[in-house]
Amino acid sequence: MKNTVKRIFTGIIAITKDRAGYNLIELVIVIAIIAVLAGIAAPKFLSYLDSSKVQAAKSDMSTMSLSLDKYKMDSNSYPTEEQGLKALFEKPETDPIPENYPPGGYMKKSGKPGIDPWGNPYTYKCPGSDDSPYDIICLGADGKEGGKDYNADIVVKGN
Repeated sequence: MKNTVKRIFTGIIAITKDRAGYNLIELVIVIAIIAVLAGIAAPKFLSYLDSSKVQAAKSDMSTMSLSLDKYKMDSNSYPTEEQGLKALFEKPETDPIPENYPPGGYMKKSGKPGIDPWGNPYTYKCPGSDDSPYDIICLGADGKEGGKDYNADIVVKGN
């Protein structure tokens, strides 16, 4: 009996000595499975990332629109195109200079003011199109006029 147990343990030790790690085929299979799962998950994640950037741009533009309306209430006019959206963060230095400009501006300078989620500046037109007092334009993911889906322009018109 003692010899049988000794032979079994010797056999187990010999097997485990040979199987100290994974072989190459097992590693390739695991890497292939991970690659397939990443290939399935990545497009879904990227589409959520793009849609969240679109929502962030719309939210920023809505906030700028409200700030522009407050600027008009205080100054009796919207900032000129030359003054641009910068007038919401800093007191303009070109005419017409508002008399009632608040000390901290109309918007906080968090991050990069006036920059969309893709790193491009928002465009401000005054007067805007279709008889609106102003337009705030985000050129989308591609940073060019026109486009479809996430590359499409986002426009907020003044009231």
